[in-house]
Amino acid sequence: MKKNPIIPFALIAVLGILAMIILSVVGLNEQERIATGGDGEGETTEADPEALIQSCIGCHGGDLEGGSGPSLNDVHERLSVDEIESMIINGSENGNMPGGLVTNEEAAVLAEWLAEGQE
Repeated sequence: MKKNPIIPFALIAVLGILAMIILSVVGLNEQERIATGGDGEGETTEADPEALIQSCIGCHGGDLEGGSGPSLNDVHERLSVDEIESMIINGSENGNMPGGLVTNEEAAVLAEWLAEGQE
């Protein structure tokens, strides 16, 4: 007696389609959770400047002592909070500092932190 070779392939195809449908439904629930801002556990209203500074260390160095960009350790002596925030949001006029690396809210947190001398 000869076995039908199409049945195993059809079974695999049906199982694959069912898996795609199940994963899609699960994904829709996750999409809603992500859109609402997570699961609500451990949410903070203010960003952590020491975590945000990770986008700066590529140019300003690991300790913000300077690299291809200037040192940020004494930026509070040279610029006001508003000037620091504007620089973070818009970048520098000469184009050496790109703007838009963080959101406006994160820029405000970073500017305040830098203006306080990173304490």
